[in-house]
Amino acid sequence: QVRLVESGGGSVQAGGSLRLSCAASGYTYSRICMAWFRQAPGKEREGVGLVDRDGMTNYAASVKGRFTISQDNAKNTLYLQMNSLKPEDTAMYYCAADPRRGGYCYSLRPIEYTSWGQGTQVTVSP
Repeated sequence: QVRLVESGGGSVQAGGSLRLSCAASGYTYSRICMAWFRQAPGKEREGVGLVDRDGMTNYAASVKGRFTISQDNAKNTLYLQMNSLKPEDTAMYYCAADPRRGGYCYSLRPIEYTSWGQGTQVTVSP
């Protein structure tokens, strides 16, 4: 079982930046597909972006060009750098892992991910 712990959330004004971290344990990190999701009150959980074992990333259209996913395999840590934040980015952010495909990702649908962190809140004010 992969254990995931997010950190780095907070409150910022529109246009600001935040960096989220997700520390992973309990599995060989290099063989896990990792992803970020977010969920705003009253809305469904949506995929933000993913990264596979080869470092290939894919982003939702709403964050492309503003958010960047990176990872430090030595630290078993996933990052989400969020720039040019907008009020509509306000949500609980979760990291998730899919360890079933040797580190390759199938999709950015929540159902494909079997391990989840507890979430970290991001609030962007106008």
